[in-house]
This record gives sequence, structure tokens and C-alpha cells, in this order.
Amino acid sequence: MTTTTHTLEAPGAVLTYDVHEPSAPSALTPVVVFGSPMGASGFAQLVEHLGDRTVITYDPRGGDRSTVAPDGEVTVPAQADDLHRIVTALGLGPVDAFGSSGGAVVGLSWIEQHPEDLRTFVAHEPPLTAQLEDRDMAAAVQADIVETYQREGYGPAMAKFIQLVMYAGPLPDDYLDQPAPDPAMFGLPTEDDGSRDDLLLGKNLATMPSYEPDADALRSTSVRLVPALGSTGEGSMAWRGGVALATMIGVDPVVFPGDHGGFMVSEFSPDNDPAAFAATLRDVLAG
Repeated sequence: MTTTTHTLEAPGAVLTYDVHEPSAPSALTPVVVFGSPMGASGFAQLVEHLGDRTVITYDPRGGDRSTVAPDGEVTVPAQADDLHRIVTALGLGPVDAFGSSGGAVVGLSWIEQHPEDLRTFVAHEPPLTAQLEDRDMAAAVQADIVETYQREGYGPAMAKFIQLVMYAGPLPDDYLDQPAPDPAMFGLPTEDDGSRDDLLLGKNLATMPSYEPDADALRSTSVRLVPALGSTGEGSMAWRGGVALATMIGVDPVVFPGDHGGFMVSEFSPDNDPAAFAATLRDVLAG
């Protein structure tokens, strides 16, 4: 594949995105692959296995190569509008899209705002806090992580985030009464370096949990909306969000191989299979 990198100005931000073109002309619909706060680099292994079509990846505002003004919004609707601007700038017509985690949440807002941009959207494990049976506790736990970040810095806050995403099942009412995890257990710094520019801990967790999808709009949209779950993450908050989305729109979720990040192999998930993940995605998009 041939990759070109572009920038685009948006309200309160400058976006950086990549266009990956196949080596031979393709009649397949281009696909936008994205996360939030995960940027383009997190999907590099998946892109390698989608060489039969044009693939667009990007860095969300405020993350990696994209910037955001000090007073710029990093909300779900703002990120959805960024994706609309990128697709419009490329002039590709209706595209397919795959959104993972926070990207799956952003994609729902994209459908609500600009359904004309999309043909099929695969929402892989969206952490839809407001749709969970334990929504109040889940929102309180995420607010506590944001407060911990502002008070103590990256290590203590990220340790709490890892503890949260590892938890299987609804959060008990006394979840916040447990001792705070030791950052060193996860190889995280214990000292506060004073920085407060982490996109996940400083922005996403402060805004994304309050997003409530428009159920009527998603049920009636012309976009083919496919909720997706990882095969090994049953019970996690994001997995439960995918189930909640499927229930909301009245369809069965599609199961993808691997965990929450099944599209890449890492030191934490050495058994993931990006090729198998890509094969499932191609099958779903062909659906």
C-alpha cells in the first residue's frame, strides 16, 4: 500500500490523517478505521491486512499528531464532526467505517449527525456508560479517575483505569471503597511529573461517559450499523456496551476474534490475530 499524510483545520483543532491506497485499483468501498483516544498508529497491523481497498486512519484531536486549542472541544460530537470533515475533504462519497472503543462511540454520533457519509459502520466494543445497568457507578468511577489524574498525575489514574477495564461484570455499589491500586503493579510511574496532557485521562473520560446515543435515530438510520464484541472480553464495560447497543437497535452483535484490541498483537495481548480480525471485518463489510 501507498500511504500519504494530510492535515485539515477544524474548529479548535488541526487534524492529521493518513490515506492508505492499495497497490492495484480497487472497486471496494473505502473504509475509515479509527479509535478514541487511540490514533492511527494503533491500527497499523490491521491496515496491513486491508490492502484490497483504500483505508483512512487519523489521530483524534489532541492526540498524537493532531492538535487541539486550549479551549477546543474534545467531545463525542466534535470528534464525529472531525470525521465528517475528513471524508468530505477526500470526496470519497459514502464510506464504510470501523470504530473501536471510544471510536465506536464517536461513530454513533457521526451517524446521528451525518448519516449521508456512511454505508456500513462497525461499532467494536463501545463503552456506552449511559446504557449500562450500573451506569451511575460506572460514571462515578470514571469521574474518580479524572479527579485522580488532576490530583495525583498519570500513574495513579492509569492504574485505576486499568483496574476498571479489567473488571468483569456490573460494578458493585462499593467499588470505590476498595484500596487504590499500586501503579507499580502495572509498570506505571508512581511519581507525578506534573503533566496533565493525557487525552484519555484528561479529556475522554471527562466527556464520553455522559454521551447518550439517540436510539430512535440509530434504529431508523439508512446506515447499516453492526455492533461488535471481542471473543475474549466477556463482561468488561466495553463488551457490555456493545451488548447494550445491539439490544438498543434490535440486532445480534458480531463476534470478532481477540480481546478489546483484537486488531493488534502487543506484549499484553500476544495471542491476538490481526489477520483473522481483518478477515472478519472484510466479511462484515461485504455483508
